[in-house]
Amino acid sequence: MNFIDIHPHIISDDEKRYPSAPLFGKRSDWSQERPNTVEALIEAMDAAGVAKAAVVHSSTTYGFDNSYVVDGCNQYKDRLVAVGSVDMLADDVPAVIKGWADKGLAGLRIFTGGSTKDFDPSELDNPRSFKAWEMLAELRLPMCIQTGPIGLPQVGMLAEKFPGVNIILDHLGRPDVLDGPPYANAAGLFALADLPNIYLKLTPRIFGDVKKEKASAETFFPRVVEAFGAQRMAWGSNFPTSTGTLEEILATAEEGVACLGEEDRAWIFGKTAQKLYPALS
Repeated sequence: MNFIDIHPHIISDDEKRYPSAPLFGKRSDWSQERPNTVEALIEAMDAAGVAKAAVVHSSTTYGFDNSYVVDGCNQYKDRLVAVGSVDMLADDVPAVIKGWADKGLAGLRIFTGGSTKDFDPSELDNPRSFKAWEMLAELRLPMCIQTGPIGLPQVGMLAEKFPGVNIILDHLGRPDVLDGPPYANAAGLFALADLPNIYLKLTPRIFGDVKKEKASAETFFPRVVEAFGAQRMAWGSNFPTSTGTLEEILATAEEGVACLGEEDRAWIFGKTAQKLYPALS
């Protein structure tokens, strides 16, 4: 299996060169307790057998300054690509996106909430952001969206309005799966299945949730594959935000999708990532 991770993070140990300026004004606990440099990420990947990665910028550490994720990934161009964040509502956002792409950025991410703030999806359907999406389509860059079930209608609207942009749903949009099959509480997620440019990121959160109450990996993941296809599903470690070594996180993911066929698992652990980020091929 060719393992590619589309959701690790890196934090610099040089705070003078890369000062923290967290989005929403509150730095995440994990970035202070478990900082992980790009060199440490490469070591962890080697130990876990992970070949390549799309490294996601830490908005809760650096806000919209993508300098470290870009500089770090550019040190390992044969193995890493950078996914950054910009102010989607800024007047000059198209030029900002183009500028970061010229420096090596391979994709973007919108952080509407999570570890330091409740979800607020209002940015997603703000018309001021649409010029940013037009630039993404022009540059053929994918967009990751961090939101919860509250933001899924806006995600669906964006997928329809900008069919040329692949949208990757971080943590599957955090569906409620505890009711078990047929997973009626996750209807908002499955309602997006007919939109071909929506992709799902499988992270430790969902691998934990399918072990609770009436949920199970054996009933949930085949249901997701049936709806979306494994060609639109990709694994992301969320390392080191999620606890454990990268090797342990990968082992948990492998256990979670062991109920799927080999071809489906090949897409989830590598081929979908290469489709989303061609530089990882």
